[in-house]
Amino acid sequence: MKIEIWSDVACPWCYIGKRRFETALAAFPHRDAVEVRWRSFQLDPSLPEHYDGTELDYLSTRKGMAPAQVSGMFEQVAAVAAAEGLNYRFDDVVVANSFTAHRLIHLAAAHGKQDAAKERLLSDHFEHGRDIGSRDYLTSLGRDLGIDAAAVEELFSTDRFADEVRQDFAEARALGISGVPFFVIDRKYGLSGAQPAETFTAALEQAWQESHPLVMVDAGAPAAGDDGAVCGPDGCAV
Repeated sequence: MKIEIWSDVACPWCYIGKRRFETALAAFPHRDAVEVRWRSFQLDPSLPEHYDGTELDYLSTRKGMAPAQVSGMFEQVAAVAAAEGLNYRFDDVVVANSFTAHRLIHLAAAHGKQDAAKERLLSDHFEHGRDIGSRDYLTSLGRDLGIDAAAVEELFSTDRFADEVRQDFAEARALGISGVPFFVIDRKYGLSGAQPAETFTAALEQAWQESHPLVMVDAGAPAAGDDGAVCGPDGCAV
């Protein structure tokens, strides 16, 4: 079973959704048969590489939200995140364009480290105040992930993986995805938002049952005796 997750590194609900999905997946009996692929999405592609201001400044000035409304939203989201074991620190968030970070996630995928890259980027952005648009930070992250320094350098000297990131954007539009996180199971089922773990569990079970239906074995004509005898609501066969 293949699950694709469209998500932005700069999306607070995407990290919460990741945790809740992971909770459901950890308890799923067939988790070893599930392939998870992170797909790129940008909430604000127009952001400069570095924004001169805080997250509160950004949302209040560029999104037209009152500062008090933004602060209240931060408190609510941080409380939800805390319930999932996450320590959001919105006052320390560095606002930056996430395009190169998405390219790094694609690079990490080529080295079997995609989920680790996604986890670090989300945690560093929301919990540790790291600059996800910084060349120094992304280079350091690549090193921590065990990716060759020359391969990481290509992200800044070439447009490697830029087409793959844009293809993710295009596929999101084709699927009608306008918000993240968005989970797509086998290109058949879609779940929008940071759903409760129970909702992810139900979706995983339904998708698995439909892709792996129970096939009855035709044993031929019943033999004499009690072989194949059954009981039902009206009693037992004799």
